[in-house]
Amino acid sequence: MQNPLDLLGSKPRRVAGVGVCAAACLTLMSLSGLARVRPAADTQTRDDNQWTRHFSEAASDFASTGRNPYFVLEPGYVLTFQGTEEGVKADLTITVLGETLMVDGVETRVVEERESHEGKLVEVSRNYFAISKRTNNVYYFGEDTDTYENGAVVNHEGSWRSGSGGATYGLAVPATAMVGARFYQEVSPNVAMDRVEIVSTSETASVPAGQFKDCVKTEETTPLEPGEKEYKVYASGVGLVIDGTLKLVKHGFLKK
Repeated sequence: MQNPLDLLGSKPRRVAGVGVCAAACLTLMSLSGLARVRPAADTQTRDDNQWTRHFSEAASDFASTGRNPYFVLEPGYVLTFQGTEEGVKADLTITVLGETLMVDGVETRVVEERESHEGKLVEVSRNYFAISKRTNNVYYFGEDTDTYENGAVVNHEGSWRSGSGGATYGLAVPATAMVGARFYQEVSPNVAMDRVEIVSTSETASVPAGQFKDCVKTEETTPLEPGEKEYKVYASGVGLVIDGTLKLVKHGFLKK
């Protein structure tokens, strides 16, 4: 199947989902930062190249604060989830912090994720995002992850930053969405290679935070774990509402 992004030329690990939902189609403006994918000779490479991984944004295009219609990258925005993972009660809180960090020559916004199982902290990650002032796409520049056991950090598995170790930034959330669009969110060889296909723009999601219509549903895979899939659902004006087995409980800005 040809990647629809090309027509305009242009567990998988969790990526902080702070807002994406459906629009009728991908506009030329929102896709102007996406590179054309060229078919490769062998089957494996040809399959991999169905996902766009190169994006033609300039460093001067990026900002660390802003939003597109479906991604809030503004300090104080919080999403809270509950559900089960690996058979135990899980809680996840995603917070857009008032902090920035220079990554690969770009000032990025820090988005923190804190996940607990049965009330015990299991992971804290600091994720780095920037929004294009030109295309309004939101890009993912990496993360620093702390994995906990019994209250102590045991490893930093999955950590990566664009510009280091052959890693480059990926597309977190395009300004608009189209069924069949495929792109890499993370490009860090042998570390993090999450990729996304938009499989629906007409989902209805019923979660503790409410019922949301005309949502985007995505399928996430990674060549590092063949056969593994995870599904997420995003609601317009809110962001991520279903993250695998976790469902949105509440959302909004922190009170000052």
